[in-house]
Amino acid sequence: MQIKNTANKEEINKFDKLAEEWWDPKGKFAPLHKFNPVRQEYLVNKISEHFNLDLNNQNPFDKVNILDVGCGGGLLCEPLCRLGADVTGIDAAKANIEVAKIHMKKNDLNINYLNKKPEEIKTEYYDVILCMEIIEHVEDVTFFIESCVRLLKKNGIIFFATLNKTMKSFVFAIVGAEYVLRWLPIGTHDWKKFISPNDIINKVSKHYLTHVETKGVTFNPFKNKWKLSNNTDVNYMCYFKKN
Repeated sequence: MQIKNTANKEEINKFDKLAEEWWDPKGKFAPLHKFNPVRQEYLVNKISEHFNLDLNNQNPFDKVNILDVGCGGGLLCEPLCRLGADVTGIDAAKANIEVAKIHMKKNDLNINYLNKKPEEIKTEYYDVILCMEIIEHVEDVTFFIESCVRLLKKNGIIFFATLNKTMKSFVFAIVGAEYVLRWLPIGTHDWKKFISPNDIINKVSKHYLTHVETKGVTFNPFKNKWKLSNNTDVNYMCYFKKN
């Protein structure tokens, strides 16, 4: 009997080699540093709306338990922790977790970082689960979704952010970002692993979750900034709630 696994060894090795770059805004993750404020603002707003939290309060996320799957160096974990959330960050790449721990200590934060895959978490359940820019790197998408959704509490919410499987995403995210602009190391993405919003919605809905919305994220080259959009041709985020 073959044991199911969400981790892809080639992908883990790829990010292990890049791990030390996570917190360098001018390094190989520079595009993610520009992208991060948009997704962070979106997540903070949706989490506060769903749980009726007042962002003007000190530590407004004090009662919120968050799991960041594929947390990398902790670019989302740290701001959520500063809002008072109880944050766990997991990643299959050990080097990512080590970098995240070092940066957390430098900033005097308390985040539970684990070198684990979602299927390896057995007893914890979370109010919020983040699967941001990770699903296009996993070995088995269906099993990955199943493993993450299983960890969600009743009335919990889960977010998936990834790249759509369109010709536009191939041109912009691979040819443009990797080969022309050199924003990302060549080979960062595999277009065959990109997935459409409808595919994610269908797979997640089988676990009795309600699709709340899908938002695109687009890049404005003139302002050199990312923004939320209704255009999901390249980057997008899907938001679900557990009834």
